[in-house]
Amino acid sequence: MSTAPQHAPEPASDPTGATSGATSAATTGATTAATSGDPAAAVSRAQAAEAIRKARGALARYRVMAIVTGVMLLLLTVWMILKYPVQWWVADVSAVVDATWIVAPVHGWVYVVYLVTVLQAWATMRWGWGRLATMVFAGVVPVMSFVVERRVHTDGQAKLASLEQRYLG
Repeated sequence: MSTAPQHAPEPASDPTGATSGATSAATTGATTAATSGDPAAAVSRAQAAEAIRKARGALARYRVMAIVTGVMLLLLTVWMILKYPVQWWVADVSAVVDATWIVAPVHGWVYVVYLVTVLQAWATMRWGWGRLATMVFAGVVPVMSFVVERRVHTDGQAKLASLEQRYLG
């Protein structure tokens, strides 16, 4: 335990061992206050509120893109499953093949946007490398994005609630 003043909170740790915090401003300010002993260097309520607001936005964007990516991946999977049996039974498969050529590139570009939101949420919430790998992998396995999104959202909301309680009283 450090000899820091009681009003200067130390960053909390999550189960993965990564430093908790909404953004680097909140935890850097708290660390600076803890090491320097200067009360003016402590994280202000406004800084903490702004950091938590930004983290909530990052989680919300991740949640939307995880759902959109999951839906697009399910559509792509359904089209690919239907494409080959339909080719065997029906001579004219142009409607199914055309849909595959539309859904596949759209899913690809949606996945790119999903990756950006994953990186933003991961960096903002300061989660471990395993969480990043799981979130990235969830965008390419059908149904996994829905499961991972639910877990990430629940963990993120719990972490932000504890940060709100700690920094905003």
